[in-house]
Amino acid sequence: MKKGIVLLFSFFLCGSFCYTATAQEGSAYDQHDLFHPLFNYNYGNQYRSASGKPGPAYWQNRADYAINVSLDTSGHSITGDVQISYTNNSPDALDFLWLQLDQNQFDINSRATAATPVGGGRFGNTGFDGGYEIGSVTIAHKGREAEADYIIADTRMQIRLKEPLEAKGGQVTISVKYNATIPSNGSDRMGYLETRNGVIYELAQWYPRMCVYDDIEGWNVLPYMGAGEFYLEYGDFEYNVTVPRDHIVVGSGELLNPEEVLTKEQLSRLEKASKSDETVLIRSAEEVNDPASRPGRQGTLTWKFRIEQARDIAWASSKAFVWDAARINLGGGETALAQSVYPVESATDSSWNRSTEYVKASIEFYSDYLYKYPYPAATNVAGIVGGMEYPGIVFCSWKAQNKSLWGVTDHEFGHIWFPMIVGSNERKFAWMDEGFNTFINDLSTQAFNDGEYYPGRIDMQRTAPRLFPETADPIMTVPDVIQRSNLGREAYYKPGMGLGILRTVILGEERFDYAFRTYMQRWAFKHPTPFDFFRTMEDAAGEDLGWFWKSWLYNNYTLDQGVSGVAYVDGDPANGALITIENLDRMAMPVPLVVTESNGKEHTLKLPVEIWQRGGEWTFKLDSKTSLQSVVIDPESRLPDINPGNNTWTDGN
Repeated sequence: MKKGIVLLFSFFLCGSFCYTATAQEGSAYDQHDLFHPLFNYNYGNQYRSASGKPGPAYWQNRADYAINVSLDTSGHSITGDVQISYTNNSPDALDFLWLQLDQNQFDINSRATAATPVGGGRFGNTGFDGGYEIGSVTIAHKGREAEADYIIADTRMQIRLKEPLEAKGGQVTISVKYNATIPSNGSDRMGYLETRNGVIYELAQWYPRMCVYDDIEGWNVLPYMGAGEFYLEYGDFEYNVTVPRDHIVVGSGELLNPEEVLTKEQLSRLEKASKSDETVLIRSAEEVNDPASRPGRQGTLTWKFRIEQARDIAWASSKAFVWDAARINLGGGETALAQSVYPVESATDSSWNRSTEYVKASIEFYSDYLYKYPYPAATNVAGIVGGMEYPGIVFCSWKAQNKSLWGVTDHEFGHIWFPMIVGSNERKFAWMDEGFNTFINDLSTQAFNDGEYYPGRIDMQRTAPRLFPETADPIMTVPDVIQRSNLGREAYYKPGMGLGILRTVILGEERFDYAFRTYMQRWAFKHPTPFDFFRTMEDAAGEDLGWFWKSWLYNNYTLDQGVSGVAYVDGDPANGALITIENLDRMAMPVPLVVTESNGKEHTLKLPVEIWQRGGEWTFKLDSKTSLQSVVIDPESRLPDINPGNNTWTDGN
């Protein structure tokens, strides 16, 4: 018994002096915080598996739409009616339904207007009084149709049902008649632009849409304030757009009646474009003001579109459009159509004349890297919107040129994958679409035209101070809560860079790409949460990444790794070197090193993150034969170390 006590006492003494990973005085690092076992611990259920995949009883509701809308160019307004066929696949009977009325953001009395700073802003609303005017709302349920009992609360409409909508397949049809005045710049997501040859209209959030009812929150009813984007159900859309006869319309999905709205020459050119890898003009700049480029001379035309398995639709209309197109090669013999419409002011070789080339390259890259593009056409529209994405169609600035046009085109079409295919909740988790998209944009830009616009890999050590300012918001912050000046960093760049670090430093390209594609395939046309992403990445890559999510996404932890000293075994360099490194701040990372001996031999090492599990100091032995000339942590600057000055040890320093 006494012997056991002595051995135990000796063990504790050794614990004080023998471990090579210990907490450092003055260090902010705490391994118990970073590697807390319950932080990344949650149970799966029948709806969402603990492995990150949809559970055996996963469900989501469905909304199919039939819409008719007319554009009034004299009053810059739209009048429409929408029929929403809503299917309740949930296990809950629903006593009421919620719809989104996003145009109400532009009501002068809206919450978004009240929350707009005096100086305005990209997502604000000042000096414009719009919003929906609702003509009627009816409900058809169990073969009976009646006026709906509804209330409107800012950008939401609640319909109170006379009898609950049945669980597990109950169906109801909601019909709404409405009109709205189009803001000239609707939170940089829609609006209209005066050009030399006519107005370009970009219409989005232009019809009442169903809110999502899910297994996480029930009804998702956050108001639309502008910065937070969208969370929508999937379904099929058929919509008819009536415009002046001299307009050209492009929209999400497939044009169903091209023979009624295009000339014979335009039909022939479209057929040629669908088989061409080179851009084909459908209507040239010289033809924009030629009456022969439109069928008929007066009145209106109705353009009919359909898109399947989508969460939203948008469209654009103008008599000022130049139009071109080319074939997209999706693999396996499948194709789609890349097309661009833009005013003559943008029709230059340094600007929108190359747009379709960019669309084609972007869609082909992501189809190969992630998941095959699911829609028949991919359309880029030049207008007042700086950059905004919708299924099958994006809006980009008519002023964009060269690198900036490639960048915005590629970014907006990257959103087809996040969040159009993988339908995350943008209203709460902007990083799950903007950050993922920023990450894949870096890969596509490297690939495009042998890196024509690729600026080179980012020096993460130089970038670190800009990633971690004292005023930063955590990435895991609702977009409308993030400070406006921080949104670009917290929603786009920092999460995008974090995924890059996961791929290049932590997991490696093969493991990361497999796990990332697994997430894409599991959650295509479904509604993942951040936890579904975390679990999928960890299970498919075979790595517990709780320490990474905690420091990078949940908190503003910073990284400071350094070399604190070098000693030689028994004082003789021929016996090898003992190198001591430190982790001085709250984030931890694997440690890539290059050690150079005085004889010129280099040792390239990578120490795993687990060396920091017992504290902030680590000593390891290098089987060197001569004295060391230098030890350098992260020589390629792939990690955002805020103090790279202590990353290097040199002999005699």
